[in-house]
Amino acid sequence: MTGDTIRVALVDDQELFRAGIRMLIDSQPDLDFVGEAGDGRAAFALAQEARPDVILMDVRMPVMDGIQATIAILEAADAAGTVPPRIIVLTTFDLDEGAAHALRQGASGFLLKDTHPGFLLAAIRTVHAGNAVIAPGATRALFSHFGSKTPARPVPDEFGSLTTREQGIFALAARGLSNAEIAAGEFLSEATVKTHISRVLGKLQLRDRVQLVIYAYEHGLITPDGA
Repeated sequence: MTGDTIRVALVDDQELFRAGIRMLIDSQPDLDFVGEAGDGRAAFALAQEARPDVILMDVRMPVMDGIQATIAILEAADAAGTVPPRIIVLTTFDLDEGAAHALRQGASGFLLKDTHPGFLLAAIRTVHAGNAVIAPGATRALFSHFGSKTPARPVPDEFGSLTTREQGIFALAARGLSNAEIAAGEFLSEATVKTHISRVLGKLQLRDRVQLVIYAYEHGLITPDGA
C-alpha cells in the first residue's frame, strides 16, 4: 500500500461480521485494513499500535464498550499531541442513544450495521476527508430525538467571535451540507469554504463537522427540521 491509502481498523465482538468488513475493505485499492479487535480495551491497544486513520467502532461490546473506547482513544491522542483517528460508530438501531453519546464524546459519524457496503466505503472516505457529515439527515434525526429531552444551553460567548460570513457558513454546515454544496450555494470556491470551516472549528474549539452539528443542536442554533 502507498502512503496515500486510508488506514482502517475495525472493532466488533462478532467475528463473522469482522470477516465480512475486512474482505470489503481489502477489496479497495485506496483502503488499507490495519487490524481488528473484539472489545473496547483491545481497540485502545490497536489504536496505539496500528495508528489507523479511521476506526469502525461497534457501540455495544464486552470488557469496554465503544463509547468508553472512543473517549480513551481520543483522549490519548490529545495527550500525546498526535492526530486522532476518525471514529465511525456502528449501531443496530438508527435512533441509538449510545451512538448519540459516542458522537458527543468525539466520534465522527455513525452508521447502521446493515448499511449498504458502498455507503460504508463512502463513509470511510468522507470522514477521512473531513469535508462533509455522514448521512446528515440521520444525524439530524438522532440529535433532534435525543436532544429534545434537554433544554438548549445558552449560546457561548465564543460564538460571537465568528464573523457574519462565518456564522452563515456555520449554519449551512450545521444542516449537514458538504463543502461543495456550500460553495455552490454561496458562490464561493471549495477552498474558501474549507478555510471558513477550519476557522469556525478553531474558534469554537470543535474537533470536526459532526461536533459542529452537535454544538448547533445543543445551543438551540438549529431546529429539528434543520432550519
